[in-house]
Amino acid sequence: MDSDAFTFIDLFAGIGGMRLAFEAAGGECVFSSEIDEDARQTYEDNFDDEPAGDITEIPADEIPDHDVLVGGWPCPSFSIMGDKEGIDDDRGALFFEIERILTEKQPHAFLLENVKHLKGIDDGEVFEFIVDRLEAAGYHVSSKVLNALDFGLPQKRERTIIVGFKENYKFTIPESNTAETELADVLLDDEEVDDKYEATEYIREKRQEAVNESNTFYPSVWHENRAGNVSVLPYSCALRANASYNYLLVNGERHITPREMLRLQGFPESFEVTGSFTSIRQQVGNSVPVPMIEAVANAMIDAIEHGETKPVTEQATLPTE
Repeated sequence: MDSDAFTFIDLFAGIGGMRLAFEAAGGECVFSSEIDEDARQTYEDNFDDEPAGDITEIPADEIPDHDVLVGGWPCPSFSIMGDKEGIDDDRGALFFEIERILTEKQPHAFLLENVKHLKGIDDGEVFEFIVDRLEAAGYHVSSKVLNALDFGLPQKRERTIIVGFKENYKFTIPESNTAETELADVLLDDEEVDDKYEATEYIREKRQEAVNESNTFYPSVWHENRAGNVSVLPYSCALRANASYNYLLVNGERHITPREMLRLQGFPESFEVTGSFTSIRQQVGNSVPVPMIEAVANAMIDAIEHGETKPVTEQATLPTE
């Protein structure tokens, strides 16, 4: 693999967060796939590249050879907000499409992303099964739960990152970077925000009643959890694709705008999302924190460039926290 000009494919591509990260690390995307029509349109608008559709209908021999496979397969079946059906759910079973392509194409490396809870399903049995299948495909596997807060974004978004190499490189998934973005850097000025993003009077009053006035501060994001408890935070909780319309409110007053959502995920200012507000929430909520993935991508390429491998006695497959 030529790390100075490596190629990658972008599976379950969404709006292209993974692609942005791997392009920033020096890669060239040679294939992408996404089934959601709105996300496909956003992807094409921003990359001038229309993703292929349903990956289950695409034979591996129609996918170009590539150095790195990247993908975050659909996560509702693995999420604490979902039904926790795991690998038996149709969406969770899309993992087998990743395994199919890895087995047949044998790229040099891969990076996979999913929800934090992936490691805890059935007391870790589902995750162990996934790692076993990746190893059987010929890869040395490592993993870690990362948080976007540790990569310069004011969003608490914890995700399981799984990395594999054909060679047993000396490699550690980075836990943070030195970037730092405050919530105030993400939020638009009040005069820039359209009135349509203002929460209803009923919701605003309900939020005020739920918090202790002495504990409020600004700017802040007010988060209502499933139990109805409201927290006032200096960052956003994780953007979610199908969450309650009012679960996150800026200063307890208004919804987060599309531009602010993109900033919370680390997308560039030039990036635009296509669709209704509901669709935009889903598209950005399904995406990844770009700087976090970029840090891992850079570490992967650095490991490949250095070429140092571990002794055969060293275990490379233990999942680490």
